[in-house]
Amino acid sequence: MPSKTLTSTARKLRREMTDAERLLWTRLRAGQIGAKFVRQFPLGPFIVDFACRSLKIVIELDGGQHALNTEPDVARSEILEAHGYSVIRFWNNEVLENIDGVLETIENEMRIVRGE
Repeated sequence: MPSKTLTSTARKLRREMTDAERLLWTRLRAGQIGAKFVRQFPLGPFIVDFACRSLKIVIELDGGQHALNTEPDVARSEILEAHGYSVIRFWNNEVLENIDGVLETIENEMRIVRGE
């Protein structure tokens, strides 16, 4: 069970989504792509941007600050994968400029996880 601090932080992040998170959420919410996703989800010691709990897929959106130092993101992905989740990362500009391509990548990962 997540700590009260993580839960409180997740709620705050849901209220203060970035433009890229907001755009992707409008396409993921309510099972529009064939699976239920949640946003700003506490998972282990982290809060992930989006997660499909039934398929164990995490989607992380990275801004420009992540380009300067990728080591923390690599370590974070490894920990999430150790929890049994596959992790897909996109740059914010990918979401804003090519939402259909982003959704296609997510749907492909969903097919892989389902064994289709």
